[in-house]
Amino acid sequence: MQGPATKLGVRQQGFSLLEMLFATVILLVGLVAVAQLVPASILMNYHNRADSSAMVFAQRKLDVILDQPLNPPGNSFTDQQGNTYQLGNPATPNIVQGNNVFVFSNYTLMSFGGLPPLAYPTNGYGFTYQDPTDPNGTTYDVRWAVIVTGNGATASSKRFILGVRQLSGSGFSMPITLDTMVSR
Repeated sequence: MQGPATKLGVRQQGFSLLEMLFATVILLVGLVAVAQLVPASILMNYHNRADSSAMVFAQRKLDVILDQPLNPPGNSFTDQQGNTYQLGNPATPNIVQGNNVFVFSNYTLMSFGGLPPLAYPTNGYGFTYQDPTDPNGTTYDVRWAVIVTGNGATASSKRFILGVRQLSGSGFSMPITLDTMVSR
């Protein structure tokens, strides 16, 4: 009586259980790595939005200041909301008027040391502003300084250094400083 015929040199084809286990582990490691990127990208998106909002707000405020004449009456102006902006006094030329500034790596930056200015509206060289369109109620600390060049009676040029930093929100956001000069 003969038994079933088998060939010793023939191997079975397909994946072994061990190979399937290794492939599953590699796939899971990849999925976990990708899943960890999702919260990080959401956080980066939030911070980029906050930085963009602060930059746009700073540019709008600087445009409001730059739209004023070089020598306005009283060296200040009042906007539509009743906020008075100080634009530097030509009687004290070539000194920083307003908030303190410092130089870091050849860049002039606004100093945000000390207490934030009063709430918006204010009368001076800074204010605290809460964005009414932001669902998170983000608050900004806005400050500026002016360096007037002139003969002591009228200004021939003014350098405006405006800084904005986010006071509220999640995490730390770098302050933004805009620096520009106007002359006749």
